[in-house]
Amino acid sequence: MTAGNNGASTPEDDDPFGYLYADGQANGAQPPSGGGYGYPNSVNRVRAVGQRQYGQQGQAAATAPYGQVPQQAQAPYGQSNTHYAAPESFPGGASTTQSPQPSYGGGGGRRGPNTKGLLIGAVAVVAAVVIGIGVAMMNGGDDDSAGGNEASSTPTVSQSSKPSPSASGSAPAQADLPETDAKTMRLSPGVVTASDVEGARAEGGVYVTGLNQVGSEVTWTVNGIPEEGTYTVFAGYSVPGKDQEMTLTVNGKAFGTKLNLGNFAKAGEGDYAKGWTQTYAYPTLSKGTNTISVSCQNGDKCDVLLDKMWLKAGQVKD
Repeated sequence: MTAGNNGASTPEDDDPFGYLYADGQANGAQPPSGGGYGYPNSVNRVRAVGQRQYGQQGQAAATAPYGQVPQQAQAPYGQSNTHYAAPESFPGGASTTQSPQPSYGGGGGRRGPNTKGLLIGAVAVVAAVVIGIGVAMMNGGDDDSAGGNEASSTPTVSQSSKPSPSASGSAPAQADLPETDAKTMRLSPGVVTASDVEGARAEGGVYVTGLNQVGSEVTWTVNGIPEEGTYTVFAGYSVPGKDQEMTLTVNGKAFGTKLNLGNFAKAGEGDYAKGWTQTYAYPTLSKGTNTISVSCQNGDKCDVLLDKMWLKAGQVKD
């Protein structure tokens, strides 16, 4: 749009200094004199100093002299004061609708990070570490076994407290271990050999008698024990239809229990010929030479005829 009057002027078409230019003068621009900016029919925006209009929508603005605060109309109680109405109350004012804020976890309010998921993850990591340690320990145990350092699975053999001898009509087959009979045993004073009672299994039917007194003893010196360990010592004897018991001593130390000399043959009272049987115990012997003694001590029952003794390795019953 060129300078001049092209209809109702708008503020942006006014040139306050148009009267200074030749084209402005040609279009009728004049120096300002209380009106517009110099063009004919220009918009008058001049306002007296100290005057200001308050309020909108047909309400008259209060005027006040320059330098004084204008008096404002008071609104009735319960109604808003248009002088201080919020911007959103005017046409085109700012919207009061707030954008919804995102929520976390699907709830009505904002929540922090998913701590439940973090906890599950931590538990899984700990479980994996524990499983790994267990697998490593199992593999280590297998390596140790492969090295041949296993403990023996054979139970420790203990001494017999009370054997259960069985009646026998003949001596067991001779093994590689030593045996003895009445003729080769060492006898204490008062103890003698005899052969009057039938049934003795030693050579010539010889047996030891006179053991029925405190202090009497027969001793067998055993040579050629191949290694230290538990052995079974057998004793062949006869009783007159009554159970007896005597003291067994191995290498000068009394055995844990009495040597059980029961009436296992079920002989009648006083019938030595029918009372021949055998008993056993499980002593520990040393390699080489050992001494085994049967004696009558205080409290023992010693009415016994003894014919022979022999050994077997380990714990056996016949």
